[in-house]
Amino acid sequence: MEIDKKEYGKYVKQVTPVHNTWKNLWRAFLVGGLICMLGQVFTSVYMSFGIEKESAAAWTTLSLIGLSVILTGFHVYQKIVKFGGAGALVPITGFANSVVSPAIEYKAEGHVFGIGCKIFTIAGPVILYGILASWVLGMVKYFWRYL
Repeated sequence: MEIDKKEYGKYVKQVTPVHNTWKNLWRAFLVGGLICMLGQVFTSVYMSFGIEKESAAAWTTLSLIGLSVILTGFHVYQKIVKFGGAGALVPITGFANSVVSPAIEYKAEGHVFGIGCKIFTIAGPVILYGILASWVLGMVKYFWRYL
């Protein structure tokens, strides 16, 4: 059975989603900005309790990760990602979501073969290439001082 190229072209055009770049850009900017603003609120609140700036920043990071994990568990963060796109995926909250989502999805398969094997399916490459890039840049910096 031969598929007509024109019919196939029509089909592809029909099922391919159409994106409004400016709309997506503004949504990402809005969501990413709100996440950053929330982080600043957390930092300010922690500092108002007398916590030093560096410790407040660490607590802010932990708070944003925890909030992302909770929202992922209640299936809310995925809705935020659908609306905000990269604005929700790029910050540390998106990384936490990428670790927790597979764990939730595969928990029915058990702790070892479900959660244990699948938890880093999305985040694993990010961790791997992050470590590799930091190692390469560290070696460049180390040998740069001998040039």
